[in-house]
Amino acid sequence: MNNNEILLLKLGEVVLKGLNRRSFEDKLVSNVRRRMKPCGSFQIYIRQSTIYVEPQTEDCDMEAAFKAARQVFGIVTVARAVPCAKEMDAIVETAKTYLADEFAKARTFKVESRRADKQFPMNSIQISQYVGGELGQFFNVKADMHHPDLTVYVEIREKYAYIHTPSVPGAGGLPIGMGGRAVSLLSGGLDSPVSSYMIARRGVELEMIHFASPPYTSEQAREKVLQLARELVPWCGRLNVTIVPFAEIQEEIRRNCPEDHFTLIMRRFMMRIAEDIAAHNECKAIVTGENLGQVASQTMEAMACTQDVTHLPVLQPLIGMDKRDIVKIAREIGTF
Repeated sequence: MNNNEILLLKLGEVVLKGLNRRSFEDKLVSNVRRRMKPCGSFQIYIRQSTIYVEPQTEDCDMEAAFKAARQVFGIVTVARAVPCAKEMDAIVETAKTYLADEFAKARTFKVESRRADKQFPMNSIQISQYVGGELGQFFNVKADMHHPDLTVYVEIREKYAYIHTPSVPGAGGLPIGMGGRAVSLLSGGLDSPVSSYMIARRGVELEMIHFASPPYTSEQAREKVLQLARELVPWCGRLNVTIVPFAEIQEEIRRNCPEDHFTLIMRRFMMRIAEDIAAHNECKAIVTGENLGQVASQTMEAMACTQDVTHLPVLQPLIGMDKRDIVKIAREIGTF
């Protein structure tokens, strides 16, 4: 690891906000600080739509910090970079040192420059041409503007210049805490963890609810649900899981209701309980993993009947998704 290496976190749709943009940025910086705490001591601040994550001690775990930064909602890209003086010779020398291993694997390259500091005497094209010429000659690598093996990025910013290779995608979305609070129904299946992830990606802080039915469901099933919640924590932040004992209610429904209405009535009871828990936790919506047409209880008529017992909005982020897309997300976030 280069001892001068830092992280550059680029903001996503937060930059489109108007008069309330500052509150989104403050929340995002706060979320980044929380995620970086287990990785070491970092100075974290925001400038020109970029969050800077600078290690303050040599024992900072940059690999862990890089991974954590990619899981913060509101960040669209993450780059590992090295700062240097805003002088052309310093930029070239820093690139030679920092990117030597990358150039050893590349046959072609190009340089892309961005001049956020408009007082800098050279424009972006001139910077790219100069740095590219020096690096090409030093490493004996050909320039290719269309399909290079390596792209070198030079950013001229407020205080320093920064050198880095291509950024990697971040989590996108909006900062957790800016979209209100909701309760999310978490089963041990595939859909509900993905729906929780997707609604959290819109900045919603979640309280989780699981309906358990011992002895009909096992302790292993309960532990599976808690493990799914743990897998969601890096994305969604701290999660409380309320376990609701549901077997007695199911037995009463079985004894007193028509068999073909069992699932529908059971889900109506779940929504009633979820609404009470939501009120207790100051939550303004209920999140479910329903997917239109997937099973008989997820037709339009069945969902309308289920939701009729609650006054809260019912958020269904998976409602129109293809199952393959749900599986893909589940794999990406570790809940498959």
